[in-house]
Order: sequence, then structure tokens, then C-alpha cells
Amino acid sequence: MTRHGELGTALHRWRDRMAPAEAGLPVGEPRPETGLRYEELAQLTGLSVDYLVRLEEGRATSPSVQVLASLSHALRLSDDERRHLFLLAGQSPPALARVSERVPPSVRRLLGRLPGTPVGVYDATWNLLTWNPLWAALVGDPSELSGRGRNAAWQHFTGAPSRITHTVEQEARFEAALVADLRAATVHYPTDVRLRFLIGELRRVSGRFAALWNSRITGFHDTGVKTVHHPDVGPLTLDCDTLTVPGCDLRIAAYSAAPGTAAADRLRLLDALGTGTVREPAGPAREPEREAGEPHGPDTATDQAAASADR
Repeated sequence: MTRHGELGTALHRWRDRMAPAEAGLPVGEPRPETGLRYEELAQLTGLSVDYLVRLEEGRATSPSVQVLASLSHALRLSDDERRHLFLLAGQSPPALARVSERVPPSVRRLLGRLPGTPVGVYDATWNLLTWNPLWAALVGDPSELSGRGRNAAWQHFTGAPSRITHTVEQEARFEAALVADLRAATVHYPTDVRLRFLIGELRRVSGRFAALWNSRITGFHDTGVKTVHHPDVGPLTLDCDTLTVPGCDLRIAAYSAAPGTAAADRLRLLDALGTGTVREPAGPAREPEREAGEPHGPDTATDQAAASADR
């Protein structure tokens, strides 16, 4: 099948799965076919029925960026599907404007179903978005932190107090993976000012981060071993797995211990003790808002940090 044929097949599949009610269209009499009719998609996109038919049949071969954006919006495509649509049409996928802070309901349910496992959820820039009670009991209550205090890269490279220690080899792998993730984020979200400012500030305050950034180091998150020094139950040497969520840029970090080990016993004890004072996650970490009357455009410090991140 040619690329144009694949484009038509994909559009037909996406149109066929879309119910009129999902698109905000009035629901009329029951009908035998599923999905949107050509006339309904034409109403949503402003395109002609004839053009939509030719697209699906592979006879319209050069849809514009505006046409693709309209189809993507009307068909409620995910970020990955939108990227696939643009590539099938021979266009460069549009850059995402900002790192998403959305945690899908399925991920929130997952946190509630793993009561014996400390779990934290991060966005693409390693801002901690949400967590379960055992995570807070193990590493400390994140609700006490705000802004960059919830960013794993900022905490690590600025030497913030932490219950977690690594061996030299573990730390090298962890740092390489963090830097590689941030570099990948700048490719996926090139216009996210908060991300560029974070990287610029890290390069300014941490010589270690600057050196790794300039080295173009590559890395990935494998199963890492971390030692958590808990003030009540003592040290726990745990495995830490980092999982990615299909369809979005979330990272799920989960701690576990091998059965029969002292760490497993201490983790169960910590789960039984609970935290007593842990509060519900207050939402994603954000930079402080500007005071009323301050200019809304980037200030000099932001410009300098963002420019530093680009180099």
C-alpha cells in the first residue's frame, strides 16, 4: 500500500471509531453504520465531502498543515496519532507547545491498587505530579515541597537533602538517564519556556549537569538499586523500576524489594505504620506566578536561562 493509501486507511479507521455524540453532534435516529458520516466530518472540519472522500481514497495527496490540524482536532486524535497523521501526509509533525501535566484516570487507579508498593508519577521533565501514601512514607512527604523542590533533576544536581543514596556506578547511570530524558524533552517540546528555563538554571548552578549536558551523553532508565535511609525503620536497599505510560510522556517510578529480605520486611513495616501526616497531592509542581503589575513577557533572567539551554 502506498503512503497515500495508508493515510486514507488511517482516516477511515479514525472516522469509523468516532461517535457523533463524542464530537458534540446531535444524536438522531439509530443508524446501522458506526462512526461519523462524511457529511458530519465535513461539518466539523469545514472541508468538503468530496475532498474528504478523495483523501480516504488516496486521490488527494497533499493535504496542508491546516487541513491536517483540522482533521486531528475533529477526530480527537492523541499526540501519537496526530504525529502519525502528519507523517503519513508527508508533513513535519507540529511541535507540542508545553509538557503535559495530565495524569490519566487509569494511572491514578493504578496508584490506588498498589498499596504495598511506593509509586510516584513524573512528567517528561521529571516534575513529580502525584504519588501514593507509601511513596510519601518512604522518601518523605512531597506535599511539603513546591516548585522545583518536586523536580528530580533539580533535587539531585543541586544536592537537595534526600533519604536516597547511590553507589558511584548507580549515580552515573541515574544522571545519564536524567540528562538524556531532559534533552529528549527539548526535542518534543521545543517551545516550552519552563523546560528551557529549568535546563538553563541547571547548567548555571550545577557544573556536573553542565558537563553532562555539553557531552551529549546518552542513557536510559533500567532497574536501578537505591538505598533509602528511613529515620524510623532504618536503611532499605530497594529496586527502582521506571515505567513509561503508552500515549503520554509520564514516568512511573516504583520501588520494590526481593521477598524474604530485610528490606521487604522493613517495607511491610513502613506500610503498616503509615505516615500519619501525609496529605493528598496538591497538584503538579509549578513555577511561582508573577505578581500583579509585573510584565507578562519573559524577563532578562528567563531569556538568559532559555538561551543557555539552547546552546
